Amino acid sequence: MPNPFNHAVSNFQNPKSRKRIFTGAFITVLIAAIYYSVSIGFPQSGDHFGIWSIAPPLLAIVMAFYTGDVVSSLFMGICLGGVISGKINIVQEFLIPSIGTESFALILLVYLWALGGLIGIWTRTGGAEKFAVWASGKLVKGPVSAKVFTWFMGLVFHQGGTISTVLTGATVRPVADKHKVSHEELAYLVDSTASPAATLIPFNVWPYYVGGLVIGTLPLFATTQQSVNFFFSALPFNFYAIFAILITLLFALDKLPWIPGKRMRKAIKRARETGKLNRDAADPMTADELTKMKIPNSYNPGLIDFFGPIGTLLGVAIIPYVYTYFILGMKDSPTLLIPEAFVLAVLAGFGIALAKGMKLKDAIEGFVDGCKGVTIGAIILAFAVTLKEVADAVGTAPYVVELVGDLIVPFLLPGILMVLCMIIAFSTGTSWGTYAVVFPVAVPLAWAIVPDPFFLTLCFSAVIGGSVFGDQCSPISDTTILSSLATGCDLMDHVKTQLPIAMVAGGLAIITYAACVILFV
Repeated sequence: MPNPFNHAVSNFQNPKSRKRIFTGAFITVLIAAIYYSVSIGFPQSGDHFGIWSIAPPLLAIVMAFYTGDVVSSLFMGICLGGVISGKINIVQEFLIPSIGTESFALILLVYLWALGGLIGIWTRTGGAEKFAVWASGKLVKGPVSAKVFTWFMGLVFHQGGTISTVLTGATVRPVADKHKVSHEELAYLVDSTASPAATLIPFNVWPYYVGGLVIGTLPLFATTQQSVNFFFSALPFNFYAIFAILITLLFALDKLPWIPGKRMRKAIKRARETGKLNRDAADPMTADELTKMKIPNSYNPGLIDFFGPIGTLLGVAIIPYVYTYFILGMKDSPTLLIPEAFVLAVLAGFGIALAKGMKLKDAIEGFVDGCKGVTIGAIILAFAVTLKEVADAVGTAPYVVELVGDLIVPFLLPGILMVLCMIIAFSTGTSWGTYAVVFPVAVPLAWAIVPDPFFLTLCFSAVIGGSVFGDQCSPISDTTILSSLATGCDLMDHVKTQLPIAMVAGGLAIITYAACVILFV
């Protein structure tokens, strides 16, 4: 007679069955919650609903972990939050107010239209590819210089995790392949200079996204400008990103005293001695779709197609900030023109392409294709920002502060937050989704434990770095998958060879946070 327990375990281990189980569990909880809300109502204690206050973000985390679908998981969390708060019409109560804000409009402008559009224009002009070919011819002479070139390109294409991996991987792979750099090495270099670089060179959409999540959590974050300025002030304390970038550079230079992980050491030896870029039993992901450009036959790509837009972007974003911060001494309110910089970069790309003879139709099609490519990211952003509003409505942060505020030793909190974000981001495959569920709770919790701006900065940076670590190493992360895809590497080979090295950077970051709290707080 079959053992029903073994059958249940086997059924739960099946991914499709597991999705159905948890989807059914959510529907059951939702129906029960609606019935309870309509008939009795959730008991409210002050500004929270007790244990129910953590249900929306917790449900989003659990569902994302077991289904791997961030969009539907965030939406389920929003739905449950609407039931708990008694605001069943989530469209009117949460979605429209959240995506109708100035902060979200900035995210859409910068991320969806400007950044996506700029990448799309480059697929028509070939500007990024032209720059890579030119630079590699000047800089690359062997495997070490090929890896250093890859590291450098990761910093150049620092606009965001997904965009960075696609542009960097697709442009450096032919050069690295020529000089016998294994695909495991290449994928690690591309992935480890994507999101970490984006958080350290933040002339992109990241400050505005994070700023939108922390607005209103404390009086320090009353406006978007205050939140973005705080993001910039916290850059020197983003220890994971700093260690990740430095370790990756040492790896590229072959200067690491010891390379963690025997798989990476075997990959390096195999590629150098035999020329095999993947192991024999590997199932490398193809990158053909990412390496294809759609340059019109009559168009002649040039370096100006790259330097024009990127120079405009960095110049408009950096020069006013440096001038007002260092020259005029406006340290509390330096001039940040990031949205303007992105819009002008797109216009520069358009102008150069048209001036060189490209048809307006081709340029517009490239812009539209680029916007389409990041649409799913915009949807995730919309739900993430909305879940933050839901967490505010049900009192998630006040409840967590009340529950654990007196139990945590201060010097451990940054490390605890970092480990928590590592686990969540690794499980869900998204740093931005992790920010959405952690920041609204972590910021007031840190302030309640130690009301000190420096301590808050350390905890803030720990959330940034821990989320990036988990996203970077997760096999279900878009950056991990695209890094493998763009470099032609087996996905799990990339995960297994990258994880030991990334864990070194993560461990160093946790130790550094604890030391900073002990010494300076």
